[in-house]
Order: sequence, then structure tokens, then C-alpha cells
Amino acid sequence: MYSDATVLEPILENPRMPELLQELQTYWKNEQQLRAEFYDKIQPGDKWEFINGKIIRHSPAKEKHTEARQRLSYLLQTYVSLHPTGVVRDETAMVALQRNDYLPDIVYFSHEKSRLFEPDTWKYPAPDFVVEVLSDSTASIDRGIKKEDYAANGVQEYWLVDPDNQSVEQFLLSEETGEFWLYSKKTAQDDLESRVVAGMKIPIAAIFEETSKMAVVRAWLR
Repeated sequence: MYSDATVLEPILENPRMPELLQELQTYWKNEQQLRAEFYDKIQPGDKWEFINGKIIRHSPAKEKHTEARQRLSYLLQTYVSLHPTGVVRDETAMVALQRNDYLPDIVYFSHEKSRLFEPDTWKYPAPDFVVEVLSDSTASIDRGIKKEDYAANGVQEYWLVDPDNQSVEQFLLSEETGEFWLYSKKTAQDDLESRVVAGMKIPIAAIFEETSKMAVVRAWLR
């Protein structure tokens, strides 16, 4: 079972622990105030995220990023429409976790979670499955704090899509460690099957080529 004991140990063994705890409480209070201001300021269409007490404003996506996201989102949404097990949302859905707020490229929520959504919902809980499409400006965040945070909040599956190398890294959550482990890394010649969206198997090429994407959809509709 995952434990934060190793993280807390330096503080627990420090003679200044009460003082450090007070500093942490003050920092947390200030950060939550900033988060409340972030919620007041953000508007529909803003590509803003709140990460570790800071507002991160993202630059416009490149064409290769947008195309990969749109194709994979279309595939996931089509599959879930044909095999209703939950709902798919894309980059406009803000995922509000314990500390941070993210706008993932694609997310999937099981029926258990999605049935609680209301028409005015705009802050979503931790998804069951998350996809992030890598770019030069976001790769370190996607591989760093987001990967750690999604795992800490119980996301079961995480894909990192690399448009430059036309590959996908598939991570699954370990019950023992509470962290993601690399289950597979697939390239354009391979197929990839989700472990959360039951039965959804696609060729990697379908994420990067329109003809391959439509071939998959036609096969599903037969």
C-alpha cells in the first residue's frame, strides 16, 4: 500500500516540525485563496490550469497536436457511443483534483462518475482514463506533476501521445505503489487496447492518419 511516510519523514524528524507545520498551513491558506481567485477569473475557452499555486497559461497548440487530439477524441467518443460505458470529454473539461486544476486533452469517466454530472457542472472529478498529447511546452508537466497527480487521485490509465514520433505510452495504476507503471509503448505499426474502456482497440496509425481513423470507424459500424 502506498504511503506518504517517506515524504513526511524529514519533517517528522526535524526539531522545527511545529514551526514548519505552521508555515505549511499558512502557505496552504494563501494557495487556496489564489485558487478561488483563479476560479473567479477563468472564462470559457481559456487554456489555463492551476498547478502548485500558480496559474499556467498555455500557448496555442500546433496543428500536429490538434489533429492527434481530435482524431483520438473522435475514436473514443464513437466507441463509447456504440458501447455505452461512460462519457468522453476533451480539453474544455476542467479536472479539479485535491490541489490542482487541469485541462487534459481527453478524459473518460465511467457511468458511476458521469451519472452525477449536471448541466452546470464545470469542475470534474478525477477521471478513470486520461490522455495527454505531448508538446514542447507541456511535455515536462505531462510527464511530471500531472502524471504523479493523476495517479495520486486514482486515475486508472494514462496515455501520453507523441505526435513527433507517432507513438503512445500506456501507463496503468499500480495498487501496490499508487503510481503509474509503463504497461506498453506502441508505435505506428502497432495496435493499442485500453484497459479501462473495455474492448476499445485501435491501430496507433489511426491517431495520426485520417484514412486509418475512418477505416476503424467503418469497421465498428459494420
